[in-house]
Amino acid sequence: MTMERRDALKLGGLGALALNAPAAIAAAPRDKWGRGYENQRIPDLGNGTFRNPVIAGDRPDPAVLKDGADYYLTFSSFDSYPGLTIWHSRDLVNWQPRKAALTRNIGSVWAVSLEKHKGRYFLYIPVKASPNDIFVIWADHIDGPWSDPVPLGLHAHIDPCHAVGEDGSRWLFLSGGDRVRLSDDGLSLAGSPEHVYDPWRYPDTWDVEGFSPEGPKIHRRGDWFYMITAVGGTAGPPTGHMVIAARSRSIHGPWQQHPGNPLVRTKSIGEAWWSRGHASLVEAPDGSWWSLYHGFENGYWTLGRQCLLDPVEWTKDGWFRMTGGDLSRPIRKPRGGTALRPGMPLSDDFSAPLALGSKWSFFRPAPDEAKRLRVDGGALHFAGKGTAPSSGSPLLLIAGDTSYRFECDIEIAPGGTAGLVLFYDDKLYAGLGFDEKRFVTHQYGIERGRPANPHGRRMRLRVTNRQHIVSYHTSGDGGQTWVRFDRGMEVSGYHHNVRGGFLMLRPGLYSAGPGETVFRDFRFEALPD
Repeated sequence: MTMERRDALKLGGLGALALNAPAAIAAAPRDKWGRGYENQRIPDLGNGTFRNPVIAGDRPDPAVLKDGADYYLTFSSFDSYPGLTIWHSRDLVNWQPRKAALTRNIGSVWAVSLEKHKGRYFLYIPVKASPNDIFVIWADHIDGPWSDPVPLGLHAHIDPCHAVGEDGSRWLFLSGGDRVRLSDDGLSLAGSPEHVYDPWRYPDTWDVEGFSPEGPKIHRRGDWFYMITAVGGTAGPPTGHMVIAARSRSIHGPWQQHPGNPLVRTKSIGEAWWSRGHASLVEAPDGSWWSLYHGFENGYWTLGRQCLLDPVEWTKDGWFRMTGGDLSRPIRKPRGGTALRPGMPLSDDFSAPLALGSKWSFFRPAPDEAKRLRVDGGALHFAGKGTAPSSGSPLLLIAGDTSYRFECDIEIAPGGTAGLVLFYDDKLYAGLGFDEKRFVTHQYGIERGRPANPHGRRMRLRVTNRQHIVSYHTSGDGGQTWVRFDRGMEVSGYHHNVRGGFLMLRPGLYSAGPGETVFRDFRFEALPD
């Protein structure tokens, strides 16, 4: 049995997913972090407070939807498929993954809009592809099935936000202060893009990546429409990314700037969270208001942009402000709601259908990529592809801790090569693999043959990533004894500011060459720093 539910649900395309059932929160934490499955950090400290991030690891551009007593959240998934995993909460602090909404590779998925309109759920999905476009998918239930993606023909815009005007009209607000009208069913355009808002500009003495107004979010409260925008660039200098706001009595403007702009900005490299921005507002079960946005953890660009929760205060003049500061300390939780057990186990004994989308995902998969996988007899059979992780669409996880280790029993086919990787993209990764005769190291995205392999076609490998210091161990007796491999690595530079792409360094498996690699007993454990 895996630690996932046995009644995994089958989906089309790349999806064979397992749902996590709601459960009570585990016992109080042992240290400053809450601890969940496999010692992974979780936000809830068990004493009425939480510590950011609310969802650790690469969770950029959060798009949140309040749907009665339920909250749903999804993030940019870029080149990972199945993509757009929907997360579920009933208290805004403790989140569980449900299912992936997007199973067909349509390109690199950027900041989306998740909405519910007249009982139907919509996702508006910008993709970087050939050509760039914004797609829409819809479903009558948050778990799907979701429709096939429909292109809208918006080739020059990103970061859509669905909004409904006081007159019932439907719109997509776009990066750069533009918007475009939607048809009444929300599945096509009913006009051309128009410029409606000039975002607030920061002083030119500030260290930023660039102006880059993006990620608009529209919220209606009382008689006002509020527009929240990110400016300053999403990476680059830690002080660049920020949150600004404007408001209008009408969806049609005019928009007046918030007198307190910027509402959120990292002011010093010493703060706990860098490059904070791309915010949304949401009302908690107790009627309090909160903001979800992303940020890089100080010193850990490799983990990508993580999901942060910041308390919001409404002021007498009808404006609002965020009150969490640099978010380095515990914050009092919103009251009410039900606390689901957060996160999911990353270990897998491969005794149930593979949790594609909610846990495992491919990097830039082909349309038939899922055919490479089959689970049989407590093992994952992974057909080889390409000659290395760069050409083989590895199978990856999102790990949100700053230190962890993972290991697996690996049996290669004759002529095959396989191993464990820390993978940023097809040009930048690290890891250790082997063929029948030798070990293969992966460093800087380059393969090198290493000393003779004494174990033949089957061994157990372990990768330890302790605050970016990576070590490898091998075992020929199923993990009873371990030998440290004579090659260590340092991977703190495997991130966006070096490589680009807005991704994170993910642990995973690869299988290359002919035949199938058999993976057994994959184990993950977060480690104390």
